[in-house]
Amino acid sequence: MTSPALANTPTPLAPERLPQHVPLAVQTRDGLVESVHYGSVIATAADGQILLTAGEPLAPFYPRSALKPLQAVAMVRAGLDLTDELLALAAASHSGAASHREGARRILDLHGLTPADLENSTDLPYGAREREDWLGGGGQATQLTQNCSGKHAAMAATCVINGWPVQGYLDPGHPLQQLVARTVADLTGEDPQRTTTDGCGTPLFALTLRGMARAFGHLAASAEGGSGEAEAAVGRAMRRHPEMVAGEDRDVTALMRLVPGLLAKDGFEGVQLVGLPDGRALAVKVSDGGDRARMPVTVRVLAALGVDTSPLARLAATPVLGGGRPVGLLQATDFLAAPKISPAPEDL
Repeated sequence: MTSPALANTPTPLAPERLPQHVPLAVQTRDGLVESVHYGSVIATAADGQILLTAGEPLAPFYPRSALKPLQAVAMVRAGLDLTDELLALAAASHSGAASHREGARRILDLHGLTPADLENSTDLPYGAREREDWLGGGGQATQLTQNCSGKHAAMAATCVINGWPVQGYLDPGHPLQQLVARTVADLTGEDPQRTTTDGCGTPLFALTLRGMARAFGHLAASAEGGSGEAEAAVGRAMRRHPEMVAGEDRDVTALMRLVPGLLAKDGFEGVQLVGLPDGRALAVKVSDGGDRARMPVTVRVLAALGVDTSPLARLAATPVLGGGRPVGLLQATDFLAAPKISPAPEDL
């Protein structure tokens, strides 16, 4: 008879089923490599042509919160009409500052809704400073402080606008989620390889880095005056209000402020998407989910694409301290120099 403990033991994945990631970032301490972050990367042109790759960019992955701008496009297509500030919040993984909480509440108020209509999970503010302030004031985990509350308020509002039931708006069969699924397929050019549930309760699709890069390149180009009314609205809102997309002291906010025209969104488990105003885009997935490797890798790819990354020095590398003084560095590897990372077009 199998014991309960053995019965619950997961079956290890066979090596051939694991994505073939490559080393993207390393942390050194006094010249010795202390940690290595593996992952995959792709950069695409406005026409979808592949400009560079590393690892296995066609391995399916979950974009997590990097999917939010695409979800926001679906809602705008369905009639959601918000100010730029609030639309940026609808595409946000916000830090939980007062402006974020009040913004989500404003979206609800505008459509005759209350926080009781939200169906996302509860959580404390995501930002460290915002969490300390909230807890210092006696705050607890709520749906409004959870980092996806802007998106959920917008989803509930979109249901009101269209006469759809608000209750159950996260169900994959709900008209809202059906529209989101069609919009994601349209923007990425891919049919999801798998569907699951994100941490906040929203349906989540397995896509490729190439598909997500395609979508972000289109969003960024649309924000510059290209085609796609809903895409342009979301892209412009995010670029105009990066502090609503993330928050103060967040690297995504800094990235959009320091590089004019750049559109960026991160996601849990080491995901970063960037769109450039000329339609080029890049997508990064750090295989171990490590957040600290995400930005050094992104800056390395931006430099390879010819973007002036001199303002991004503090995002490109992080000092490693010993006794309060620098003794090492967290930085991207020279992964673009490895010959095996440039597959022939027929392999992609």
